[in-house]
Amino acid sequence: MAARKKSQKPVNPIAKMQAELDSLKSKLVQARAKQEKDAASTADKLSKEAAKAAAKAKTASAKVKAVRAKKKTAAQQKQLKAAQAAAATAKKTADSAKVAAAEAKAQLATIKAENKLAAQVAKAVAKEEAAVAKKLAAEAKKKAAAEAKKAAAAAKKKAAADKKKAAAAKKKAAAAAKKKAAAEKKKAAAAAKKAAAKAKAAAKKAAAKTKAAAKKKPGRPKKAAAKKAAGRPKKAAAKAGAKKAPGRPKKAAAKKAPGRPKKAASAKRGPGRPKKAK
Repeated sequence: MAARKKSQKPVNPIAKMQAELDSLKSKLVQARAKQEKDAASTADKLSKEAAKAAAKAKTASAKVKAVRAKKKTAAQQKQLKAAQAAAATAKKTADSAKVAAAEAKAQLATIKAENKLAAQVAKAVAKEEAAVAKKLAAEAKKKAAAEAKKAAAAAKKKAAADKKKAAAAKKKAAAAAKKKAAAEKKKAAAAAKKAAAKAKAAAKKAAAKTKAAAKKKPGRPKKAAAKKAAGRPKKAAAKAGAKKAPGRPKKAAAKKAPGRPKKAASAKRGPGRPKKAK
């Protein structure tokens, strides 16, 4: 079952024809060899028969001579005629056998010549077949090389196309990434601008608030007094205490001397605040 399931290799028609031709050649050679052998056997047999017939004819001729040498009585004459007839028959048989043997030898020679010619033709055909086979093999090799070259070119073309496609995809991805990065940068810049605007508005609002607070009556807001720089309130309090009269009411003491609002306004400003107020 396993052997049946295996796929059989495709048979080459040229190889099949070559095998059949070789088989026919072998059979033809065997048939010619057998024919030549049979012809040789027949010629040999006929030659032997011709030799025997010739020997018999010779014996009959000798007998005729012997009978002639005797006295010619009626019986001897009869015996002579019988011997002559036998000698003639033997000679005729010998001649026929000789002709048959000659024909057999001629036929054998013809068969040998034909076989020799056939062998020469077969040799020439084999040489021609070898040349044709060599030519076909060269053409097949050339065709295979052309197909291999074509396949290599196709593979190279495909590889180049794949490389080009990959480069295009990479370029596209890079462009998309660049576009995304630009969008994110733009978004971040917009957010930063918005935050800066918001901070600027808050700073402006704080500056306005500070300016409004500075315009209020001196000494009223405690928060404004808390914003003064370190050490300045003590100096201001000392100056205010020095100007106060003994036993004067607190309300009168709270009044500042001329030019005090400027000092209070300058004291409220922290480091770096003038820039933000602008």
